[in-house]
Amino acid sequence: MKTQVIPVHPRYPELDKIAQCAKIIRQGGLVVFPTETVYGVAADSTNPKALERLRSIKKRSPDKPFAVLIWRKEFPDEVGNNVDRAAYKLIDEYWPGPLTIIVPSKYNEKTIGVRMPNNTIALSLVKESQRPLSAPSANFEGNPPPITCAEALRDLDGLVDVAIDGGPASLGKESTVVDVSQFPPKVIRQGPITQADVEAVVKQKIVLFVCTGNSCRSVMAEYLLMKILGPRNDVKAISAGTGVYISMGASAETIEVLRREGIDAAMHLSQPVSKTMLKKADLILVMTQMHRQQILEQVPTVENRIYLLREFANIPKKFGSDMDIPDPIGKSSQAYEECLWMIKEAISKIVELL
Repeated sequence: MKTQVIPVHPRYPELDKIAQCAKIIRQGGLVVFPTETVYGVAADSTNPKALERLRSIKKRSPDKPFAVLIWRKEFPDEVGNNVDRAAYKLIDEYWPGPLTIIVPSKYNEKTIGVRMPNNTIALSLVKESQRPLSAPSANFEGNPPPITCAEALRDLDGLVDVAIDGGPASLGKESTVVDVSQFPPKVIRQGPITQADVEAVVKQKIVLFVCTGNSCRSVMAEYLLMKILGPRNDVKAISAGTGVYISMGASAETIEVLRREGIDAAMHLSQPVSKTMLKKADLILVMTQMHRQQILEQVPTVENRIYLLREFANIPKKFGSDMDIPDPIGKSSQAYEECLWMIKEAISKIVELL
């Protein structure tokens, strides 16, 4: 019996069709589908019978585990154990995209491959299935990986329950596989991302500044550090806020005080602090004790690399002794100048440590 083929729009997938295929997966079925690299065949990674069927079709030995697809950057911790900071640097740089990372597994296998594909159909299918999907390429072992639905069905027609035809895979090349269960991370299958690319991302130090709205204090800190670092590319400064819900620019007062420092922050856009951002940062610098508490509630494992920014500055007692840097929002221009001065004092010491 031939496999049913369901055509799906590659950019705007019809939700009813995706829901139909996701239901088949939840019921233990197998579905061929496109990614940006090649076509894959998906099974529920939590269903032993579905995995056994998938392994039989692929003729894959039991000692070779399947990689899983996820739809959010934060999900590796759901299938991986003690995912390293280097992994999150690569995740934030290349996901969604043609990168599979191998991490220590929470399950019986010692390691597990994880990827977030850059394909609307694939992401929709994973999300709608409500679980990670085991998803090897849709071909017999030893045959070329398929880049179209028709190529996938040359091997798997009649062996899978349904096939999604979403047009040709845009890259037509399997993802790069990087083992981040060891250090330094090592490319074990070459794809669009090279070993040199991986090393450049992993070696770069990430300094994350956090305030509330990411419109004043953390912006000053990020841009001041970037100015002092100059042409250095081994350190990257970023900033975010614990209370950002709508992306906005820096405050007019912040833009002005930075302009007087020779810094243009007019193009800055605020962003919320995320778990991925926190997990990839080598150094997290916050403005208040409250920010520190909010971050540790999200990601307790970053405790050994989070500090109050003011800890690095020699600030006179007249500015208070609680180690917080006050929020200048809504206050006078002098408040902004004092805030900038405190941050500059701290940044000058931090640069010495970097």
